[in-house]
Amino acid sequence: DGCVEVDAITYSAVISACQQGGEWWQAWQLMLEMSHSRVERDSITFSAVFSSCEKGGQWRQALQLLCEMAGGNVERDTIAYSSVISACENGGAWQ
Repeated sequence: DGCVEVDAITYSAVISACQQGGEWWQAWQLMLEMSHSRVERDSITFSAVFSSCEKGGQWRQALQLLCEMAGGNVERDTIAYSSVISACENGGAWQ
């Protein structure tokens, strides 16, 4: 039928492309779409969105996402915390 199955790997790849292109908002929207489509979000997907938020200085979104990780039973690791700290720094919210 020519359709591509959309799963966490597909979403993560597209989110990473958004991150590299500086499109933090699009990466954020894709993460929300994953949730609405009931596609399981994993630490790789979260890391890609964290990187997007970091690049865009979107510290509030990064903090919100960190909370969502806990609610979604995704382990918050050193990479997640480092990305959120960097997003806070880039967004001027380091104090």
